[in-house]
Amino acid sequence: MQNNSRFLTVKQASEWATNYLHRNVTPSNISYLVQYGKIRKIGNNGTLLIDTNELKHYYQSYHGEREINWKSKLGDDLNWLLSFDYLKEADTTKHVHRLHPYKGKFIPQLVEYFLDSHTDKFKKEVYFKKGDIVLDPFCGSGTTLVQANELGIYAIGIDISAFNVMISNAKIGKYNLTELYQEISKITKALKQFIADSNTIKFEAHLLEELQKFNNKYFPSPRFRYEVERGEIDEKKYSNEKVAMFLPIYLNLIRQYKIKLKQDKSDSFLDKWYLKHVRAEIEFVSSLVEKIKDSNLRKIVKIILSRTIRSCRATTHYDLATLKEPITTTYYCSKHGKICKPLFSILSWWERYSEDTIKRLVEFDKLRTDTFQMCLTGDARTIDIFSKFRRKRNKFDVLLKRQKIKGIFSSPPYVGLINYHEQHAYAYDLFGFERKDELEIGPLFKGQGYEAKKLYIQGISDVLNNCKKYLAEDYHIFLVANDKFNLYPSIAEKSEMKIVNQFKRPVLNRTERDKGAYSEIIFHLKTKL
Repeated sequence: MQNNSRFLTVKQASEWATNYLHRNVTPSNISYLVQYGKIRKIGNNGTLLIDTNELKHYYQSYHGEREINWKSKLGDDLNWLLSFDYLKEADTTKHVHRLHPYKGKFIPQLVEYFLDSHTDKFKKEVYFKKGDIVLDPFCGSGTTLVQANELGIYAIGIDISAFNVMISNAKIGKYNLTELYQEISKITKALKQFIADSNTIKFEAHLLEELQKFNNKYFPSPRFRYEVERGEIDEKKYSNEKVAMFLPIYLNLIRQYKIKLKQDKSDSFLDKWYLKHVRAEIEFVSSLVEKIKDSNLRKIVKIILSRTIRSCRATTHYDLATLKEPITTTYYCSKHGKICKPLFSILSWWERYSEDTIKRLVEFDKLRTDTFQMCLTGDARTIDIFSKFRRKRNKFDVLLKRQKIKGIFSSPPYVGLINYHEQHAYAYDLFGFERKDELEIGPLFKGQGYEAKKLYIQGISDVLNNCKKYLAEDYHIFLVANDKFNLYPSIAEKSEMKIVNQFKRPVLNRTERDKGAYSEIIFHLKTKL
């Protein structure tokens, strides 16, 4: 090994970075930077070495100056504490929070900050305590419900989307994990038998062989990424040339194994966005899931299947969130820095997500408290919350009637940003849920024009006016929003509330390809006396 202290092993580099940044940096974090070409791999007698000058430059350019740069763009009132920039992705997607992808959800630490009375010793006011009840009228994927449980707080969610309700309730559900494992194992075994003699599987194995040879030659990792990062290779021009080079190999294999890629029709989402063999596997597994006798287990296995088929759509790895046109051929993947292929089987994702789901449920079981949470399917503008629980006649009904709901923590939809039903169109097709797109507030399909904003103000204020009937007198309402159209003062006025505080927080790394300066506001509303 070189004696120059500037060159460190991966482990030494992680220790150096931990001291430099004053936060934990693991060896895997350093390896990630090497793998994705952010810093060079320096070889010496088979040992991977890191140049601390390069590492320091990376952290200075990407991390160290970020707070200063963002405040210069977004204002000095930016509350950097609420960026949670010291957290790793594993922290912000902890346990059941990553059971299923969902656009537009907030990180659990944001909920925890406002719900937990012990989060920040410098916080001037405590809003909620153990034993309180919190409401999320735009429940989405259930982040508020899960964190409330972890903190010993009761919670009710409401969502217009039946699929969102299923995700939320699956996350806070209790399961016999031994029986769940057995049900998953039976389905996995049956799926393997179903595809054992498939020509498609043989074709895919052969295709992977050819891709590995081609990528090793033309996209060596991590050298290729490193050269792209430094402008030594024109990524677009080079990748287009290599995609064209590999295409004849791919087409020849298609002919050799007589593979039929597209389905015969494209009427539904499942028809359009899944290759023929993948669709057959989905239908096969779905039929087995429906045979699970325990309805509770059946729901969580449906979540695994839904997560699986989302990852198996005929699109690129880097474009899962914004589908454009189905991909049925090999393509250059900017995410992985090589030529990739469409998926021809759900097996690997099914196995991966099955294992991951059980692991996350085990993790949450260690943290869960003996409190009640439930997401209700309904329109938060009109739903009668108390009547929903009077029918159940359990311990929570008595608590709800006695102390009412202490407040709201929620992230309403933004104006003209997301079609919430459409993002899970595959699940609606597969599970036969009724879609209620017309009842969404502020959906993408209504745009961001004058009429859309007017309807949005009315919709959110209708929700608040309905929900406040079930709140305690000294309630606290926290709404997370990017209010670029300044609509929330009008919403507060129409709801007969006042905005008593605003917390402007930076939102870091919203998507893999969107790292620009961006903020959102947590509006704190109370009753107008």
